[in-house]
This record gives sequence, C-alpha cells and structure tokens, in this order.
Amino acid sequence: MDYKLERQVDDYIKDELEKDIGLTKQEYGFESYMDDYLKEALKGGAKTVNKTNFGEPDFNITKYSVPVLFENKLHSKYLIKLDSKDKIATSQAAIKNYAVNGALHYARTILRSHMYKDCVIVGVAGDNPNHVVQQVYYVYAVNGEPKRMPKYDNLHFLATKEAFQQFLNDAQLTETEKHQVLVKSQQHLQKKAKLLNKLMNNLNISTEQRVVYVSGMLLAMQKVTDVKTGECIADGLTPDDLHGIQSEKQSDSIKIINQLNDFLDKRGNITKDKQKMMMDSFEGAIHSDLDRDKLIDKDKIVGKMIQAERASITKQIFIFLYKEIFLQIDADSGSLDIMGSMYSEFLKYALGDGGSLGKVLTPPYITDLMAKAINVSMNDRVMDLATGSGAFLVSSMKLMIDDANDTYGINSELANKKIRQIKKSQLLGVEYDAKMYTLAASNMILRGDGSSQIKKGDTFKEPTKLYTDFNANKLLLNPPFSADNYGMPFLAHGLRFMSNKEHAKAAIIIQDSAGSGKSRITNQEILKNNTLLASIKMPYDLFVPNAIVNTSIYIFEVGVPHDFDRSVKFIDFRNDGYKRTKRGIKEISKPAHRYQDLLLLLKSGKTAGNNSKFHNELWDLKKQYVEDVIDDSGTDWNFENHYKVNTTPEKKDWEITIKNYMKFKLNRILDQGV
Repeated sequence: MDYKLERQVDDYIKDELEKDIGLTKQEYGFESYMDDYLKEALKGGAKTVNKTNFGEPDFNITKYSVPVLFENKLHSKYLIKLDSKDKIATSQAAIKNYAVNGALHYARTILRSHMYKDCVIVGVAGDNPNHVVQQVYYVYAVNGEPKRMPKYDNLHFLATKEAFQQFLNDAQLTETEKHQVLVKSQQHLQKKAKLLNKLMNNLNISTEQRVVYVSGMLLAMQKVTDVKTGECIADGLTPDDLHGIQSEKQSDSIKIINQLNDFLDKRGNITKDKQKMMMDSFEGAIHSDLDRDKLIDKDKIVGKMIQAERASITKQIFIFLYKEIFLQIDADSGSLDIMGSMYSEFLKYALGDGGSLGKVLTPPYITDLMAKAINVSMNDRVMDLATGSGAFLVSSMKLMIDDANDTYGINSELANKKIRQIKKSQLLGVEYDAKMYTLAASNMILRGDGSSQIKKGDTFKEPTKLYTDFNANKLLLNPPFSADNYGMPFLAHGLRFMSNKEHAKAAIIIQDSAGSGKSRITNQEILKNNTLLASIKMPYDLFVPNAIVNTSIYIFEVGVPHDFDRSVKFIDFRNDGYKRTKRGIKEISKPAHRYQDLLLLLKSGKTAGNNSKFHNELWDLKKQYVEDVIDDSGTDWNFENHYKVNTTPEKKDWEITIKNYMKFKLNRILDQGV
C-alpha cells in the first residue's frame, strides 16, 4: 500500500530503529525528545524563513560522540535536490522540501553554533514499505560538501558504540580531501577578506588598523569560558548587542573593548603583561576614533544585513565579520590561518613602497605541507621563532590533535587529556612585532588555544632558558625576507636549542638566494650538526599578490652532522597545480594529488613512483627529482645546482628529428612542383 502521509515514513524508520537497531524512543529522539544542548545548538535553525525558534529534525541521536540528525519525506523523489553544480542545493525551497537538504541545513546550523565539530545526517524518503530510500552523510564543515557514506545506508552503524566508532573512522577525510577542504576554505575566506577590505576602505578605517580591528572583533564574538572548567561564563557578542547608543560608556566600540577585557581576563592562562599588550593594540584600533560610533547611512555591502537605515561604523564592520566570517569558521579546516589571510589581504593596500616585503605570510596549505613533511605528531614539541600570524603553530596543533584523536578515539578521556596538554605546553612561538604578536595570539585563541606559549620578544635576545626548557624536537620557519642573511640565522638559532632525540626535524621556507651563496657562512655552521635531507623548489608565484620571489623548502634532520657522501633529495615542485593571481588561487592541474605525491617522494624517494597512490601522469621524475650529494660550501642547496640537462639525444629524439626533416623536404619538393 502506498504511503499517503509523511508520518508513515516516520513510522517505518521508528520500526527500523527499534526492532533492527535496538534503540529506544528516547534514544532516537522522536519529536519532543531532544536534549537541551542540541536544542541550544539548533537555535535559529528552523527551515521556515523569519522563524527564530530552534530547528526540529524528525529524529536525533545524541548517545554517541557525534550527533545524528534525521529528516524524513513522503515520496522518494523528495530524497535530495542537487543544484546546477551537482552539489546539495541550499535554497529555501530545497531545504524545506527535500530530506537530505533539510538534514544538512540542521547540521550546518549546529556546526555554526561552535557547539559541535561534526555531525552525521540521514535523509529518508519513501513511497511505500517496499520502497524507502536512505542516504547517510558525514558533515565535517559549514562550507564543505558533506561526505557521502553509502555503505552505511542500512543504519546498523547506530547499533553499538563500537559500530559507530568504525563509521567515524571510515568517515575521516583522506589527505587529499583535507587538502581540498583547506584550499577551498582559504579561497572562501580570501573572497570575504577582499569584500571586508572594501567595506573598511569605504568606512575610512586606516590600512594599518584593519587587521587588528578584525582580530579584536572576532575574539569579542567568542564565548567567555573558564579555562580550568571549560564552563561558559558569558556569551560572546552578537550584532544584536550593538545598539548604536550615543554614550561614551555604552557605545558600540566600548562594548567590544569591555567584552575583550572580560574574555582575556577570564581565560586565566594569559598573563597580565600579555593581556595589556593585546588590549593596547585592540584599543588603538577599535576605540581610537569616537566618530566611528556615530550613526551613519549603511554601506551597500551590509545593507541587507542591518534592518535599521543607519548604524555605526563599528556595527557595520562587526556584523559583516559575524555573518560572513565568524559563523563560517569550519572545524575541520583547523589549519586555516584566519589572521594570516586577513593580514595578507590588507597588506596589499598598505606599505605600497615595498616596505611590506619582510612580512610575507605562508599560505596555510604550505604550513600544512611542511608540518606533515617533518612528521608532526601528538608527542612533539613544535617551535616557530618567526611566528608571524601563527600559521605554523595552527597547522601543527591541528595535526597533533588529529593524531591524539586517531590514537585514543575521538572525544575519549585520554584524547581530551592529551589535547589539553598539547595546547598548554607543546607549542612555542616568538614574535617581535607587537601587531603580529597580537594576531598570532588571537589566531591561536580562535583555534581553541590560550596562546600561553606565544612570546612577544626578540628571538635572539630571549633568555636561553625559554628554549632549553621547552626542548623542541620540531622547528618550522618562514623568517622575514628582509632579515640578515635572508633569515637563515633564525634557523641556526633554533637548531642550537633543539633536542637530539630521534626524529627531531626542522623545515624552513626561504628565498633561494639563502641556499645558493647569500647565507654561506650560516649554512656551513648548520651542516656541522644537522643533515640536509631534502630541498624543494617552490612555485615563483607562491606568495602572489604580496611578493613574487623564488623560494625553496629545506628539510633537516637535527643533531646529526651532515654526511657529504649521503645523497639529498632535490625536488622541482614549481608546478604544484595552482595558478595564483591578484584575484586569488585557481586549480589548474590536480594540486591536491600533487601535494600528496610530494609527501610520498619525501618519504620514499624515486620508488614512490611504484606506489599505487602516486600519480605518475602528473610528474616527469627524470626532470623533477634528483638525488645528489652537496659539498661543504653551503652554496649548493637548490634544485638547479643538481639537475643536469642531458644534451645527448636519445634514439627517439633522433627519429623524430629525421621524420620532421623528411617531411619538410617533401613539402618543399611538392611546393616547387618537382
């Protein structure tokens, strides 16, 4: 008998969950059975426009570490609606009328709340008892397309804790998928940063203030939590808290400053000196011009975001950040350098005389690559002595947390204990510039770390005890391009204080000149106690639009004098599959595959080409990979020093040349009519 009502589809799933899976009505959360935590996360997620109540998925399961949300529909044709790009449609009609689309809407709502990091959704649609279709997805990010899990459509993964954990293990993204998510998130953020920069320009916010303005507002949106208990003490600011009151004590900007003070004070692991330094930067940007709190006409960029006709400059910027960036920070793109992306965008419009060259920040997919290249894991102690916006620490922390979850199980007591330790004591950054220090601290806080191990100071003048006590075994660097010896002394200084433990490694991205003679003396000193393992020639447009410069990544084994009879891996990675312009980054030729191949080359050398996971069609290893020795001069660390062009023609080349010549002669004869 064909179904006439959606309730009949509900009854079918209820029967399946109770009889086949073994869940009780309370466990699958039918109708009103929803715990308060999930209800809070679903606030504002109703599928009907203009409703402000929480969303109500048909069923919900919260007994495991990740919530499961069901949405059921009458008739199989209403299972899923795809858009013109074959992605799950997000229009209001699709969300309201289709099962998967509605479930995804609920999932993205709870991820935006920052109360959950991931979610499982089940879309169900049926015509009759013999034709009910189900699709299961793993939702890992607000912006990312959810991961389809077809082998789990029978729902038996919900039966036991062990079965659910196996589902989560299978759902975890591959390295290629993670790279794609990271780059797409970066592209999305860059687009928003450009629009934000235009808004701030329209509202006359000076270029030197913009990125501190942004970081302060993003922190003010964070919930105030007790660092010891993890309990929420107060909600973060939202646009609704800024009323444009024309009073010194209740103005929009002073509300943000007061919230920041409270936020930093309540964390408990940020020293008073550090708090004062950060607040000085924030006040100097956000509360420096009282005219910004006066009510003015809305800029067209935020026109639809604010109902009133007039709003303060402070609120206009705040609401753009809140809606377009804060609510879009995806949990799974944890190595995304938020502050770095903002800084890079604003940097283009400041210091047009070239003075900004020394502050070129590393893209997050490169910091991610370098952290993986030196095998950062949960027990490592990672150091960056030219911290900038904190991108290397953000990437390292993400890898360390992933390793802890993989080792002990997501949300297990052991994993959470290890993660707390990682955040508290296993990351160290030192930054000299006060503004950059504030950005790095903010960046780490936004990623769940209290920034307790980021120091404001001169790398070379900090007390030796700071480094010896930390006892790093991993070092990641992108030193200022304008520094002495192109920044190689930062590497040498860090290596002196690193542990000689097994697996101690370092990686630096730096101008090619440093490896071809400009830093000769420093390089010679480095090789006395460390081994150059690999040199990777990077794309010349890597730092576009901030700089066009030839760079390489050098990877070292720490504490082992270089053996000059030992080969070094030299890799030409100038074609990484991306094209970078002032408008952003564009995929040209499977970059995610190329980056994973590069890691295989670093691990296995030329034999990586025999690995089924390696994409040989994307490489010409005869021209892009060389193993060769270096000498003790410190001037031959770059790929071009070791790749030798073969000038002796092969038989194939000779045959092609003769063929072309004979074709040419024949055409000449025919043209002359002979």
